[in-house]
Amino acid sequence: MRYMNSRSQAIVRCWKSAGDLFSHNCHEIEIIKLRRLSMPPLAQTFDRKDHIFPCPPGFRKILDDAIRFFSGTPVHALPPPIKFAGSGVYAIYCIATEGLYQKYGNEVNKYSYQVPIYVGKAVPQGWRQSREVHLATVYSTLFSRLRQHARSINEGNGLTLSDFTCRFMILEGETASLTEAVEAALIALYSPLWNSVIDGFGNHNPGRERRTGRISQWDTLHPGRSWAAEMTGERPLRNQIVKRVKDYMAGLRQV
Repeated sequence: MRYMNSRSQAIVRCWKSAGDLFSHNCHEIEIIKLRRLSMPPLAQTFDRKDHIFPCPPGFRKILDDAIRFFSGTPVHALPPPIKFAGSGVYAIYCIATEGLYQKYGNEVNKYSYQVPIYVGKAVPQGWRQSREVHLATVYSTLFSRLRQHARSINEGNGLTLSDFTCRFMILEGETASLTEAVEAALIALYSPLWNSVIDGFGNHNPGRERRTGRISQWDTLHPGRSWAAEMTGERPLRNQIVKRVKDYMAGLRQV
């Protein structure tokens, strides 16, 4: 290369670098091929039972213990009077003695808070991606969610905020992983009206760019939320929703 000019030398160096890179890539490809050959073969048949996780003997007891603890937690006004930190699961109870939901206050929840009208969970942002879970004890996620619900009820037509109360359970540390399981278990146990029959109570403001979506059943039955009033999508028939509520209330019993 001593007799080459600088341009020729640069070209040779480029070709050498390209050759080294090509050789390296070929080596990586061979490694990937070998790894794939060592992997177990793809299944040729399907059997559903191979995909069912067997429930551990103690799992049901853990859920029962959680529900028992939840059912014994203090009941507060909605929203609770003092801001607190934490995330977890909550239930909202109706004790109205007049109107569409009067059976709650006159019978089902007359002497104790038996059947919730809504069950939900409140988790910190990024919880599903396992981000910032350690901040669950810092952020007031649960309190903020209950405050949002109080605002919705206060704005909803035909509802009186003082007719609603709440109880909640804070789940932190290792118990935070039980959040969705406990929520699902409570919904399965009580079939709350605003979970199982009327959708939309727990909806968030979708933002101005998504105001063309369908109006929820809850917002059709209890109009008043400012952002819901701006929705331009399909609106369910209110008389059909009222009938579904009355059918549910007719069969409502203490658990």
